[in-house]
Amino acid sequence: MTIRQAQEAVDSWIKEYGVRYFSELTNMAVLTEEVGELARVIARKYGDQSFKPGEKENLGEEMADVLWVLLCLANQTGVDLTEELLKSMEKKTNRDALRHIENPKLKA
Repeated sequence: MTIRQAQEAVDSWIKEYGVRYFSELTNMAVLTEEVGELARVIARKYGDQSFKPGEKENLGEEMADVLWVLLCLANQTGVDLTEELLKSMEKKTNRDALRHIENPKLKA
């Protein structure tokens, strides 16, 4: 599935099952909440915290939840994430072509 197809799939789901998009402000709050849930799993899996009894190591599920809300926000604000990601990659390539390669902190 491409990013564009994902945006279309989310839009179709919203229209069929979701009634309508939440407001942009509500979705921004939901995105923040989902990022927090992803951070909690990462802190437990890769950090110093441990999972509580009954908690799942659901890293992929939490990442998908973040992506879902981001796709919602893109759809409702008219952002083509495929186009924007390509522009972002070009910007980073032009700006950072040598920056990371020449960074002694990144050499093993």
